[in-house]
Amino acid sequence: MTSCAGSSDTALEWLTLSLLPQVGSATLCRLARRYATPSSLTQKVGSDPDINPRLARILTDPALRRTAEKQAELQADLLQRFGVSLICHDGPDYPSRLHTLADFPVLLFYRGDISRLAGPAVALVGSRAATGYGRDVGYRLAAGLARRGITVVSGVAAGIDGAAHSGALSAGGFTAGVLGCGIDVVYPHAHEKLYREIADKGVLISEYPCGTRPDGFRFPARNRIISGLVQGVVVVEATLKSGSLITARLALDQGREVFAVPGRVDSVKSAGTHRLLQQGAHLVQSADDIVRELGLAMADVEPDRTPRQATGDTDEDGQRILACLDVYPVDIDTIMRVSGLEMARVLDLLLQLELQGQVRQRPGQLYEKVMLT
Repeated sequence: MTSCAGSSDTALEWLTLSLLPQVGSATLCRLARRYATPSSLTQKVGSDPDINPRLARILTDPALRRTAEKQAELQADLLQRFGVSLICHDGPDYPSRLHTLADFPVLLFYRGDISRLAGPAVALVGSRAATGYGRDVGYRLAAGLARRGITVVSGVAAGIDGAAHSGALSAGGFTAGVLGCGIDVVYPHAHEKLYREIADKGVLISEYPCGTRPDGFRFPARNRIISGLVQGVVVVEATLKSGSLITARLALDQGREVFAVPGRVDSVKSAGTHRLLQQGAHLVQSADDIVRELGLAMADVEPDRTPRQATGDTDEDGQRILACLDVYPVDIDTIMRVSGLEMARVLDLLLQLELQGQVRQRPGQLYEKVMLT
């Protein structure tokens, strides 16, 4: 187990305290601010007038302490089995930006290279039930940021999160996934391969011990870590009730910049991002917008490449089909009506354009234009 500010024994002691009844992350943070080490805490907490007497009894109860120590030992075995490291808030590689949080995580469990989080970082978050447009934009923005050496942070959830991590990895960049469960728990299950890639080429982070299930209440709590790790948060696509808006509010409270990607005015999936824009969030069309606003641009960094359409040998009718399409899916009837072509010809051309990589089919026999970075 990775040591923190001295030895692995110190990490194990903080872990033991965290496993006592009623000692959640906020309480542990308050204790860590007050006491330099777990040893000093147990020696002085009983006589500390600012510590609730009930909490003091829990922290000093020998029976409760023995039970927590056994749980910590079991946890240490799990960390070794799953290749998970543990770091304290005062460890040398602990992400320094988290220290600015009022309720910073005292312990972080991780797999990968956590030291890379000392560099520039931007979070990309958004809807789990994202549209094709949202996933494409998230992927493209993440790839653009990664090409500049900027760490892409997200929550490894379905939708925008997954697209952001995948985009960063596709560009050979570094990405950090912040989990609302133990690192040994893959959630969602469809992201098992993505989990492995992030652990191998980036870092997976959680404030929760191994075996912790992905209960719903944990995700709003983990959002403060997502926003705390970065200099700016980009909301790609979100409804008005999306958890991504919680992340945006946390980012503002933490003094981070907030960005939002515009979508269709009639799309409920973009209503949340539009609300953010109305409230003053920075409008994002490309990675360059983010880099410039955060002052991260450097002379030797490759400029963001403007999205372009995939190319191929396309005849006049094919161009008419492409003219009917955009990044939002369009149905066959609309394509026929706008292009003036018969259905058989439209279907044949769409198949050719798909094979050329210029068009993508979506569920419900909807088609959209493919934009590349």
